[in-house]
Amino acid sequence: MIDLSALGGVTRLGSGKVREIYALDEQHLLLVASDRISAFDVVMPTPIPDKGKVLTAMTAFWLDHLAGVVPDHRISTDVADFPTALREHADVLRGRSMLCRRADVLPVECVARGYLAGSGWKEYRAGGTVCGIELPGGLQESAQLPEPIFTPATKAELGEHDENISFERMTDIVGVDLAKRLRDITLGLYAAASAHARGRGIILADTKFEFGIVDAEVTLIDEVLTPDSSRFWPADDYEVGHPQASFDKQYVRDWLETLDWDKTPPGPALPDEIVAGTRRRYVDAYERLSGCSFDEWSG
Repeated sequence: MIDLSALGGVTRLGSGKVREIYALDEQHLLLVASDRISAFDVVMPTPIPDKGKVLTAMTAFWLDHLAGVVPDHRISTDVADFPTALREHADVLRGRSMLCRRADVLPVECVARGYLAGSGWKEYRAGGTVCGIELPGGLQESAQLPEPIFTPATKAELGEHDENISFERMTDIVGVDLAKRLRDITLGLYAAASAHARGRGIILADTKFEFGIVDAEVTLIDEVLTPDSSRFWPADDYEVGHPQASFDKQYVRDWLETLDWDKTPPGPALPDEIVAGTRRRYVDAYERLSGCSFDEWSG
């Protein structure tokens, strides 16, 4: 990835696990998705080819599909619409960048869960709850919940873990009215996305959204319903009682779990077959969900 902060009028605001964030002026940001992959909140030293382009393509698809549910911060993914100073880097930015409106970012992750997996399954197995929400007894791993639930989390700094919190704790952070609004939007987005995915042969087990405030409106920001932020399972292989095959980075996590690694930096290098398998799963998820060929994606 290139560092654009040497360009006049472009300021690098930060570098996340996957994205580079640049301020173009007081109202606009440029998000650039790299090919980095993280697992257990550790960035692996081995990139996944084209991963940043898949994340951007997937986000663009979902923003189009979900338009009308909530405003979003996207202006364009087409480098022809970017400021002139960025166009000399068009070959690097094409397909993996998004010009956005700046938002006052809200300090919570908004998670919707329709199935019992991941940290939710671990908590349920220990005490019958997920983020403090009591669930019926006797549920198995990967079971569909009676209805989708909203389970917020704190936003972790790089190298730290997100922490699941109760809805009551969320109200302490953002206020009661805004917390209810975010919950309703999150569950509405999940319902629309999971219905579309199921029609494409994919189960959306859970996903997380981020929101900010733009012009006094709650606005959807950052990546949306990508394999990095969601659990996608093939519907034709779904079976309760055990972990599921997936189109997301669970494939990498599962391989890492076979190693004698303490889940602290540095992460181990990924072998070629894990890199190729991960890329294939990401591309397959995009093509199934969007109905488009990834080879045709250019922003």
